[in-house]
Amino acid sequence: MFIQPWDTSLDEAEWQSWIAAGHDFGILSVNGLPSHPPVAVPTHFTGDGDHLLVHLARPNPAWKSIDHDPNVLLTVFGDYAFIPGPWRATAGTPPTDGVPTSYYTAVQFTCRAHIIDDPEAKAELLRRQLAHFQPDGDHAHVAVDQPPYGRMLPGIRGLRLEVTDVVAKFKYDDHKPVEHRTAVADRLTARGQGLDVPTALQQRRRLDRIGPWKP
Repeated sequence: MFIQPWDTSLDEAEWQSWIAAGHDFGILSVNGLPSHPPVAVPTHFTGDGDHLLVHLARPNPAWKSIDHDPNVLLTVFGDYAFIPGPWRATAGTPPTDGVPTSYYTAVQFTCRAHIIDDPEAKAELLRRQLAHFQPDGDHAHVAVDQPPYGRMLPGIRGLRLEVTDVVAKFKYDDHKPVEHRTAVADRLTARGQGLDVPTALQQRRRLDRIGPWKP
């Protein structure tokens, strides 16, 4: 992922806080088999220290590729919006001369995948995921020998993704003047479409931390 200096994460806590704020769905990208394209799988995930936990259906085509090459990427993105050209026009130039762009946050994990097939280990993975996604405990107990999950466990395989590297990108025009960034955030809030409001919140948060961009 290409990252300009002004788009970099300010520290590890920035991207960690962003992930922890409910960004727990991403694209698992697996190297393709020889002469085949990569496999991309949309999936929820949970964190477990330096690992990420995922489970996929046993028929998923990703398994053959992971067996061949366990080096994978998990990419998470959000707080994105299209910024029209007139919003970015330089002062004193025609609005139509402005060049549009996209704002977004993206966190990319480079991982080594470890497949989990042991029934009890898969049950424990599901228990950890349910503790994250349904913390109120409003679900049946996950046990190898009990319904409803026991009979379903053979139909899935687990993945423990050992994180070896993390890169994060916060693309919100942080190299532009303070006045410009403030005006765009205001316009995003006023437009209020899709993820405009959370995108504006990210831009304002970065603006408060960075202030005027200094190379």
